[in-house]
Amino acid sequence: MKNFKKLKIWEKGFIIAIETYKITKEFPPEEKYGLTSQINRSAVSISSNIAEGSSRRSEKDYFRFTEIALGSCFELESQFLIAYELDFGNKERIENILQEIDKEQKMLITFMRKLEK
Repeated sequence: MKNFKKLKIWEKGFIIAIETYKITKEFPPEEKYGLTSQINRSAVSISSNIAEGSSRRSEKDYFRFTEIALGSCFELESQFLIAYELDFGNKERIENILQEIDKEQKMLITFMRKLEK
């Protein structure tokens, strides 16, 4: 078992989740059970899957949970792009989180390549 809290991919995923919740607080109230909920679940899924994967004994299992985290990252990016176009929330904050999501995606891909070796 690895200490997931020391992983930069987990740290960034954790920060993305916190920032996501702050951003979605500004979304229209009628989106509470729609896009807001979906965005928050995607954001939480990133660091959660990294943490769960770190508990697995095999690199293959760890890889799979990291792959799920990456999928959640891409899902979150898509959802924020939709929110941006619909003028939900602060555009500058959304642009910033999109940059952080892009960095996380690159970090996860690099991490997955190392697990495959």
